[in-house]
This record gives sequence, structure tokens and C-alpha cells, in this order.
Amino acid sequence: MEEIVVESLLRGNREAQIEAAIELSNLSRKQRQKVADRDIISPLLSMLKSQDSITTEVSLSALLSLAFGSERNKVRIVKAGAVQMLLEILQTESKMVIVELAMAFLLILSSCNRNKIKIASTRLIQLLVGLIGHDQLTVQAKLDGIATLHNLSTLQQIVPLVVASGAPYALLQVINSCDKSSELAEKAASLLENIVHHSPESISGIGGAIEVLVEAIEEGSAQCKEHAVGILLGVCSFDRETNRGMILREGVMPGLLQVSVDGTRRAKEMARELLLLLRDCSGYVIKDKQSKIEIVEQIMREIDQEGERIPGTMLKLVEEMISKLST
Repeated sequence: MEEIVVESLLRGNREAQIEAAIELSNLSRKQRQKVADRDIISPLLSMLKSQDSITTEVSLSALLSLAFGSERNKVRIVKAGAVQMLLEILQTESKMVIVELAMAFLLILSSCNRNKIKIASTRLIQLLVGLIGHDQLTVQAKLDGIATLHNLSTLQQIVPLVVASGAPYALLQVINSCDKSSELAEKAASLLENIVHHSPESISGIGGAIEVLVEAIEEGSAQCKEHAVGILLGVCSFDRETNRGMILREGVMPGLLQVSVDGTRRAKEMARELLLLLRDCSGYVIKDKQSKIEIVEQIMREIDQEGERIPGTMLKLVEEMISKLST
């Protein structure tokens, strides 16, 4: 069967190539690797140029199956020029099943460290940033696009390209427009937190950014809240003087206090650290043996001089937090 697939892809007519591509996707991983060693990547890539959507779809599926689980094949496919072809497909294709396959294929290719610089050197990042905010794109395609950007941004030298392409704004738009408890909001917030970790100034000047993040802390899933707190912590740590007042004015305290009580372990730690930054804590030093309740009580006594008053509902949260921390 492997020999028939290879011969059909290398020398067959278009109909034979389509049948071979379909059969290739059904082969075992070991069989697919043997086929990949027979120089069949080039004819599969050539099929991507076809104006026929069926040909494009089956060739994408075949290439995706070759790349899945094989770092060697991922590198081979990128070296053969797949990224540029995928760019062209994403720019021109209207059939959503093909767009989804192309996005999934890019995600798999970007998971290989040896491919990241080569992929980032194309216009792919800019294109993906534009696509994740596109209303007509399916949720799965957006998730794959965000995951691809996340894969690429794990290399610190690529983060400036991601920022320059407008990713922070696009991700904030995604978080703002979707259900805050959805997987899409979680993944967008996760990527944004990673970007802010490397480039904390990247959301400065984006109107409404703090408001979106505060809403995510209030309405998001546990993971979304964790990432939103992490982003605000990164921003405030980077420039406390500028950002502290903006964060407080957006009403972060109720949601932040709630996370410090009921959030994930990491979210609780970051929320308490952010609480310290948001208070006027000059001269305040945490002692190694100081209890959590003493820390919280001291923070809440040190109301900042900007005069933010704690309403009754917030006081109840403080009392609840102190009660839980003291147990």
C-alpha cells in the first residue's frame, strides 16, 4: 500500500494523487514515516496550489498527518516552503473547513522549536493577529491561531514581532468580546500574560485595557482570572507609579479580593502581591513569620492617599478573606 501511495503521488494524475493523499492519512504512524522518506512532501505541497477545494483539503489533511508526532517531518515540511503556501491559503480561502485545517497545520508546525524563527520571519504573525479578531472565523480556528502565536512567543526574540503586529490589542478585543468563562478567553489571556511577562509596556496606551482585565477578574473562569491578575501584576510591577491609580480607578478591588480568597493557588499568590502594590505600602516589609491575617489587616489599614473608599460590599469581602485566611 505504501508503494502505491508513493507512486501515485510522484507520478499519478490529479485523481490518483487525491486518492493517494486520502489513503496516506489512513496509514499508521510508522507507515507514514516510511512514505515521508520517499520525497512525497513536494507533490503534496504542489497540490495545495490547486484551485480545486477537494484537492487542497485532502493534501492539507495528508501533510497534517505527516507532521503530527514527527519533529523531522515538521522541519522537512517548513523547509519545503509550506508556510508561504499556507499564508496564501489563509489570505484567499473562503471555505471554512480548509481554513481550519490550515490553522491546525500551522499550530503543529509551530510546535517545533527549529521551525519557530523561520515561521516568524514570514508575514504569518501579522496575518494570525488579524485573523483571531475576525468575526467569521470559527472558535476552533481562533484557538489554533492563538496557540500558534503562543508557541512562537515562547522564544523571547519573537515577542517583539508579536507585539509590533498588534497582538496585545487583538487579544484584549477577543477577551472583551467573548464569554469571559470560555476557553477562548482563557487562551487569549494566557498568551497576553506571556507577552506582558516579556514586554510589560506592551499594553500601555491601549484604551480600555485595564477595564477589560478587571472584567475578566470579575467574570472569568478560574484560569482566566489567574491570567488577568498576572497581567495586571506585571503591568503594575513594571510601572507602579503610572499604573496603580488607573487600576484602582477601574474598580479592581472587589474582584481582586475575591480571587485572593477563592482563586487558584497561583492566582491567590499573585492577587495578594498585587494588593501590596496597589496599597500605599512605603516602608512596609513582610516579615518571614508574619501571619497572613496580619498582612491582610495591615494592607487594608493602609488605604492609599488617593482616597478610595471601601464600600460595604467590599468590606464584607475583606472580612471573609480575613476569616478564611485565619482558618
